[in-house]
Amino acid sequence: MKKEYPEKVYLVGAGPGDPGLMSVKGLEVLREADVVVYDALVGDAVLGRIPENAKRSDVGKRSGRHSCSQERINAILCEEGRRGGTVVRLKGGDPFVFGRGGEEAAALHEAGILFEAVPGVTSATAVLAYAGIPATQRGVSSSLHVMTGRRKDGEPDPIDYEALVRAGGTDIFLMGVSEAERICRGLLQAGMDRTVPAAFIQEGTTASQKTVLSTLEHVVRDAARAGICAPAILAVGEACSLRPACAWAEARPLHGARIIVTRPRRRADRMASLLRASGAEVLNLPAIETKRRQGEA
Repeated sequence: MKKEYPEKVYLVGAGPGDPGLMSVKGLEVLREADVVVYDALVGDAVLGRIPENAKRSDVGKRSGRHSCSQERINAILCEEGRRGGTVVRLKGGDPFVFGRGGEEAAALHEAGILFEAVPGVTSATAVLAYAGIPATQRGVSSSLHVMTGRRKDGEPDPIDYEALVRAGGTDIFLMGVSEAERICRGLLQAGMDRTVPAAFIQEGTTASQKTVLSTLEHVVRDAARAGICAPAILAVGEACSLRPACAWAEARPLHGARIIVTRPRRRADRMASLLRASGAEVLNLPAIETKRRQGEA
């Protein structure tokens, strides 16, 4: 089959988890993949769309559990790129928003390997939307600031808390679970009111999404009581107070359900779409095949 996209390395954003949030171009490139190098945060439903004959390489990284160093990932991409074919580097969210896509692009450029970036929906705004928190709202929040909650061991805190307090708006901290206490303390010490609304959203946009709405003073305590763990996003700002009016995802009838569809692949899409629309996480695992009986017309 003739390919629509030139053979090269594609840095593809898979979105924050909901397979419906992956771009049309991202899916088109994925369908043509000969090799897929994917992250831990790529949803199972997206991984289910990898071609059956494609080579898979799991280089997933989670906080404290890195299966592959960034240097090794860069080397894998260069090795596969030199072999030719369509190589897809599948990354959660957007490759260039705290996804180290720039480091991988630089490594490919240095090696003389053609590459292309396919942007994805970033979790910074999508997860808040699924939690019913508009990142901006007229009269409530006129700006948003996206930061990583992580820092290298031994390094000073890179966040300018005073600037955030002066700017107002909505502060969004990705990968912030382990550093949440430090972040909230920094904002309080910089003068942010302790009653400012704050929220933690775990596994946003998926059927397992869980949201804790609290205040800057108590959000760490309340998140711990609710069992919030990575991957999760911390949002701080008055926009979080809009959640009671704007929440929708967790109210869907099948939210939290994980359903396996065993129908033949070509007949499963309609059922899977209906289940996802009702909030379920759906895995297509075809286990049924329909054949004509011998002797039948």
